[in-house]
Amino acid sequence: MKKIFLTLVAAAALHTASAQNSAVTNAILNQRSGLLDKAQADIDKAIVNEKTSGKAKTWYTRGEIYEQMTASPIYGKNLKAGEGTKVAFESYNKAVELDGKTGEFGKLAVAKLDNLYGMALNAGVESYNGKNYDAALESYRMAQQIRPQDTTAFLYAAYAAEAKQDFPAAKDTYNKLLAMNYKSPALYGRMLQIARQEKNEAEAMKVVQQALAAYPNNKAFMLEELNMYLSSGRGQEAIGKLEKAIAADPTNANLYAVLGSLYDQSKQSDKALAAYKKAVEADPNNFDAQFNLGVYNYNKAADLFTKASKMDLATYQKSGKKFEADGKKYFQESLPYFEKALQLQPNDKAVISSLQKVYVRLGRTADAEKMNAKLQAQK
Repeated sequence: MKKIFLTLVAAAALHTASAQNSAVTNAILNQRSGLLDKAQADIDKAIVNEKTSGKAKTWYTRGEIYEQMTASPIYGKNLKAGEGTKVAFESYNKAVELDGKTGEFGKLAVAKLDNLYGMALNAGVESYNGKNYDAALESYRMAQQIRPQDTTAFLYAAYAAEAKQDFPAAKDTYNKLLAMNYKSPALYGRMLQIARQEKNEAEAMKVVQQALAAYPNNKAFMLEELNMYLSSGRGQEAIGKLEKAIAADPTNANLYAVLGSLYDQSKQSDKALAAYKKAVEADPNNFDAQFNLGVYNYNKAADLFTKASKMDLATYQKSGKKFEADGKKYFQESLPYFEKALQLQPNDKAVISSLQKVYVRLGRTADAEKMNAKLQAQK
């Protein structure tokens, strides 16, 4: 009797194990028949049963079923966005964990994981386009785990983080890309945009300097750095930056115009004049250069008239008239620049006022009155 009892117990145990294994078998049969909903129900039961949950075959089968459901236009509707890819990823990973990379199912799972990368990426793109940025990030991070050296999933994740305005996460991801030796002007541009969004000027300067280290002749980054120097009052340093920017972009009239202004500020009038003339040569319609050339000549004229007015009678009788004549020449030279500037910006008060004074100095009373009328009309 004792032997019979033991045999019965063994038979019962065998029956239980067989019943649980049959859930995996049924899942496989339904999967092969294309009945993925039934296969899903079977494998979900097997995955939580202690008899089958520790087997690589169970997890591998689960990964296959959910992967196929994701790709199916019919059964894919039964899953939440990104769910199928996520479950398949977790399942294949578990199969590898249980069986190793060289085991029967572990080896198959490794190959499946590689194929799953594209699915994870596509799921992320679909979620991103649907403005479900959290789901997109989850999919992209899954893709990163599958292929940790592939930069695409990291780049897309940074875009998704930016879209949901999680700027620290976006910045962190961009820095990871830099650490992976991925560089592009667009990446630095986005990092710069984030720094500005956070109103972090120190970070913005750091990004621009990193960008210039990678792309030393990039005109856009040169101008960004230049503007930062100008806005922070570092004019002398900006001159060197400008000269370098001009070497990279010698036909940019704006660069010459700004350089002329910086030379003006540092009392280097001859260099300022040369820079303004270069600007006008590069672009005759550059308002700043035309106006500043007018101002340059106007100031020369005014300085000569001022000196003449401060002379004593004897000195004035000796050289005063020449000072005034030379001054009048400078007023005359300023005129075409101011008139061109007025043509470019007809309502600019500084130009109108300057022209009014020049016309007075040159005895063109009617023109001076016209300018005065324009000024009065703007009050």
